Amino acid sequence: MTTSSDWVTPVLPEFIKGAVDVEQRGNALVPQRLPAWARDYYSDPGLAMAESQPAGVRLAVRTSANWLEWDIRATRYGYVGVPERAPGQFDLCINGQCLVQAVPSSATQISFDMQSGQTHQQAGDINTLRFSGLPKGDKTIEIWLPYNETIELFQLRSDAELHKVDDANQPTWVHYGSSISQGSNAASASGIWPAQVAMQAKLNLFNLGFSGSALLDPFVARVIAQTKADLISLKLGINLVNSDVMRARAFGPAVLGFLDVIRDRQPDTPLLVISPLYCPIHETTPGPGAFDLQALAEGKVRFQATGNAQGSAAGKLTLQSIRTQLAGLVRRRMKTDRHLYYLDGCQLYGPEDYERWPLPDALHPGPEAHELIGQRFVEHALGGDWGR
Repeated sequence: MTTSSDWVTPVLPEFIKGAVDVEQRGNALVPQRLPAWARDYYSDPGLAMAESQPAGVRLAVRTSANWLEWDIRATRYGYVGVPERAPGQFDLCINGQCLVQAVPSSATQISFDMQSGQTHQQAGDINTLRFSGLPKGDKTIEIWLPYNETIELFQLRSDAELHKVDDANQPTWVHYGSSISQGSNAASASGIWPAQVAMQAKLNLFNLGFSGSALLDPFVARVIAQTKADLISLKLGINLVNSDVMRARAFGPAVLGFLDVIRDRQPDTPLLVISPLYCPIHETTPGPGAFDLQALAEGKVRFQATGNAQGSAAGKLTLQSIRTQLAGLVRRRMKTDRHLYYLDGCQLYGPEDYERWPLPDALHPGPEAHELIGQRFVEHALGGDWGR
């Protein structure tokens, strides 16, 4: 571990942006994307894992340092029989440009055995990440944390003093969504589409994208309502289909109730509802979704829909039925809510985009599509009335 420095600085909570909560764990800080009271509402290990992964969270400091070192410990997750993910990258960006990337050499490894239900854990070490060759002079640095690993943050070392960033005049954007919003299949921490939008539009991002868990949970609506925002967006649908937890009868009241909770605290905040992106396996076929076992046998990760298309007649949800119902619900509500907006998700990623940039695992967009979705969001959402 490198120890030479002019300045040794503990990671202070005010250095951490985009975390709803920052937990003190021994001598480390752990960013959380749900507050402690909300984490008491569920026992689902999938949501617990997703919310602890700091998608969209970043360290922000103002400094004239030429180099910076950061002690961290990462926890990586996997499934027995499923190919390992690439290690998460830490992206150092200045003015929206990623200049340096770093990857911890080791990490705590947690693997889940889906057949036995057992969990295996191998402890990892604290790693020192070094970011050198930084531009001369005073600058604001953001280091984006990996979107699919839990991170413990220790001390910083640098050759100049580190100061907190004053972002009081920066608009706050709260976004809620699924694993696509969390970042699945993006190239790196700053490559997830919400991060791309935030850097381009200079927004203070709170990313509440939870892999497999965008299920209209009322406690998440409360978290959104209690997070003072200038802009709120909700990308709804895919997890309701691939988890098969809801029928058409329950969908409408759940969406409107979710909106009501937010509006009780933030009645005038511009609020954008986004329907599902294009995904062929679930367009007309209900869930649940599952790993494609044949692909796994070949060492590949792919997903498939296991429902029956005839299930729609019994109220099972598909992406097409959700788009139709969601558009009607929101547009009716827009008549009495002048700050509510709707966007068809296929305008962000649609059938023609799929032909050019297919979903690598049949469910999540790849790096190029994340960039495309970010660009389209800036164009269709921030470029319209919602973003003004």
